Order: sequence, then C-alpha cells, then structure tokens
Amino acid sequence: MAYVPGVALLAALAVGCSAGSDGSATDADSKPGGPTVTTAPPGKYRTLPAPCRAVPSSTLKDLLPGVAELPRQQQEKALRGSPTITYDTDRKVGCSWKADAPDSSRNLSIDFERVVSYDPLVSDDDRARSLYVKKENAAELPGSSTPGTAPEKGAPTGTGGEEKGQEKETGKAGDGTGSADPSPSASAGTSSGTPGTPGGGDENLRPRVVDGLGDAAFLDDLLTRAGSTAQHRTVSVVFRTSNVIVTVRYGEQPALVTKVPDSKELQDKAQALARKLAEVISE
Repeated sequence: MAYVPGVALLAALAVGCSAGSDGSATDADSKPGGPTVTTAPPGKYRTLPAPCRAVPSSTLKDLLPGVAELPRQQQEKALRGSPTITYDTDRKVGCSWKADAPDSSRNLSIDFERVVSYDPLVSDDDRARSLYVKKENAAELPGSSTPGTAPEKGAPTGTGGEEKGQEKETGKAGDGTGSADPSPSASAGTSSGTPGTPGGGDENLRPRVVDGLGDAAFLDDLLTRAGSTAQHRTVSVVFRTSNVIVTVRYGEQPALVTKVPDSKELQDKAQALARKLAEVISE
C-alpha cells in the first residue's frame, strides 16, 4: 500500500519542477522595461558604379588628346581603361587611362569608395565624413580650417595661413624656372601655366575647397619635377556624397622639359568630370 503513494508523490514533484522551470525561462526572456538600443541609419548608397564605364568615350577623348591619333583597335583598348585591382568591389573600385601625344602625355584615374561603419552607433555618413576630413587635412590646403574641422557644403576658407610646398613629393625648392616661391600659388596659379607669374586668376587656381560638388569637396594641384625630366602636374578633385567618397586625378607631362602644364585647363576638366561622376552616382 505504501508503494503507490510514493509513485504519486514523485510524479507530483516532477510536474512541479517542470512548471517552475518554464516559468523562470519566460520571465528571463521578457525583461520588461529594458533600455532600447537605437542603431545608426545605413548610408544612402549600397552599390558602386562600374568605374571603367562611368566616363563617356567622348569625355575621355577630350581628356586624353593622344587617343585620337591611335589606330582604331588601339584606340578602343585605350578607352576601355585599366580597372584598379581591389579585393572588395562592393566597397572600392577604380579605373585609369593614359595616352601619349606628340607634345605631352596625359593620365586619368577615378576611384569610388563606399564607406560602411561597423559601429552600430556611428552612421555610414558620419564615418565617411570623418574619412573625407582626413583626406582634406592631408592635402594641406592654403588657409584651411583647423585639422578635424574641415567645412562641408562649400564653407569658405581663408586666403592666409601656411602654404604647403610646391614640390612636397620631391622636396626641392626650385625647378629651374627662376621662381623662388615654391608655394601652390606659384605652381598652380596661372592660366598660362608658368609658375611664379602673378596676375590673372592666380588666387582662383590655388588648392581650395570646391563649392556645389557633393556634400563636400576640395581640389589639390601639385607640380613635381625629378632631376632633368619634364615637369608633371597632377590635379586631384575629391568629393563626398553621403557615404561615398570619389577621387579624380588628372595629370599631364609635356614632352619639352621647358614647358609647364597649364593649371587652369587641367583644373577645369578635372572639376567638370567630377561633377559628371556625382550625377552618375545619383542615378
């Protein structure tokens, strides 16, 4: 007779333990009144354009005059460009072109970088803004704002301040033209392309912040010369639109050692291309 109540008692205990276990699990999962974590919004752009097809053939022929002189097959190959080797084409892509003409050689490259923030509290746009500011500060624009606080939306910059050297890559103060001023106003400041000649639109051609291009943009102009070779000028336009940063580099090296590449022409064409690429991204 004592055996049966024992079995019943064990069954009752088992049911009680099971019910208690279920109840405690439900209470732990619910966590009423807990804090809500807000995740930063993703960037506007989730993909990047095909870089080697982003520039129309007509534009490339204008930027690379030597292409028109090539036979048809070579011309088509030159216009196709060379894609930049990257390991993540969802994040960074680029393309470059080069053409030689009797009087000079020109090169062009474009790069697209889609910025993604892996911090849930930092948006893609904020991360891209931070990276863009670093690029602008690294360019050492004349009269630029305090590092880390570069203006956006075309905020004006001053004309004073310490200027970077004209030949920061080579580290040489002179280029054999008789100019004693190695500043950007000497290297990039004349429509005639002759460094150190004041007048005209000198101030307008200095490295500077660019208005009306993306959310923020700047232009850099660098004239370099190594030894007795011809001078090479590279104009760079960098702009940010939402979480994408675009860089355009357009350069020229004349065949004659005594000739200096025209700053105004290169700047105008580089800016025009950058504005076209901003439209391509927004499509």
